[in-house]
Amino acid sequence: MFFVVRVRGTTGVKKDIADTLKMLRLTRINHGVLIEDTPSFDGMLQKAKDYITWGEIDSETLTEVISKRGKFVSGEKITDELLAEKTQYSSIGDLSNALINGDVKGEDIEIKPVFRLHPPRKGYEGIRSSIKEGGSLGYRGESIKDLVKKMS
Repeated sequence: MFFVVRVRGTTGVKKDIADTLKMLRLTRINHGVLIEDTPSFDGMLQKAKDYITWGEIDSETLTEVISKRGKFVSGEKITDELLAEKTQYSSIGDLSNALINGDVKGEDIEIKPVFRLHPPRKGYEGIRSSIKEGGSLGYRGESIKDLVKKMS
């Protein structure tokens, strides 16, 4: 599973890239989504790589994001108690493990697909160059966890 965060805004975005960002549900800066590692999503990520950053997320980080920023479609914040009432999962940790393993999708349990994140504390490393050159755009791998923790 990849966690994808939109880093740059809408000014000057080509229409096909804007459509790709819309399909990824990344309509605003600092929005994050959880997507599967499939070839179709890989193509979408490569197309929008100048406006987003992504990497593999682990269960611990996803648990933190869901507990701090996750909401049900009804607008209620996700807590262990509400999760036990509305789904078969007893805790947010169980849910994050199931999401990462692909056992369940967020739509199936009526969780909002977009996480509205806080701007990163202490800022980005820089958004003008790719992550390989020291910036924060494109594929990050495991270091997406650090950015997400700064933003949750």
